[in-house]
Amino acid sequence: MFTHHCTACGRRELIFPSQVVGLENTDQGIVVRFTCWCDAEQTLLTGADVPAPATPAVAA
Repeated sequence: MFTHHCTACGRRELIFPSQVVGLENTDQGIVVRFTCWCDAEQTLLTGADVPAPATPAVAA
């Protein structure tokens, strides 16, 4: 499981393994393809040399 900020619905969601539809090793890192809870296709670049994504600001 991991959290992801969806570019379609704008929500930060917990992503489960059942939502992952693909993994690909690239020169830049590991590309994880998954479906958000809102049914939007999303990708995440991860790996040892990839900096952690910035956490979006929460409006007060």
